[in-house]
Amino acid sequence: MEERLNKLLSTFGVCSRRQAERYLEGGRITVNGVQAVLGQKADPERDAIALDGVPVCTASRGMEEKVCLLLYKPRGYVTTLADEQGRPTVADLIDGCGVRLYPVGRLDLNSEGLLLMTNDGNLAYHLTHPSHSVEKEYQVRVTGPLEPALPMLRRPMTVDGQRFEAAQVRVLSRGAHSSLLSVVIRQGKNRQIRRMCQAVGLTVCRLRRVREGSLTLGELSPGQWRWLSREELEMLRQS
Repeated sequence: MEERLNKLLSTFGVCSRRQAERYLEGGRITVNGVQAVLGQKADPERDAIALDGVPVCTASRGMEEKVCLLLYKPRGYVTTLADEQGRPTVADLIDGCGVRLYPVGRLDLNSEGLLLMTNDGNLAYHLTHPSHSVEKEYQVRVTGPLEPALPMLRRPMTVDGQRFEAAQVRVLSRGAHSSLLSVVIRQGKNRQIRRMCQAVGLTVCRLRRVREGSLTLGELSPGQWRWLSREELEMLRQS
């Protein structure tokens, strides 16, 4: 399925959409060896997409062994391979893995937890495309009036003109000053859970992704990672 190149480069963790537009304007991106233009679309299952001559997804990387790792992304790291502001990136955390990998989806700077990184463009596309609705579970520490917020979080809502599906929400613990929630969503909109919570009067103090599809964060500590087994990869492809 075709998508705009700036979105594809963002999906594959190469850069932000805005930075991709700059690359396109500068003539640095090619599709099947031809210089791409702003607004152009491509199909990652069919087309060879490259930045400065370096392949970034699928077609041109077909002979490379497809691998995937699970990283515990700490807070303070951006989910991209390079950052124009010089902030630490998730690529810094896996520098010794020996393979050029791309993040699958995103966790914002102040969020943490499970992040998949792969060189398998088909897998990344499968996990991030809305039609597949892969479940993602988060543990969210919040402050604010909880009881009126819960039923609103469990219903579809529109925030700033953007439609969010109903979330599955459980209260894991309650404290004097904050509560810990389990929130399960199938979408992957930008800062979705933070925006949903803000819309119902809750403030997010900490947000940690603990599950994606059948994979869980397990015993990893912030900054640690492990390779996925072939069985785990196959389960992801079938999710």
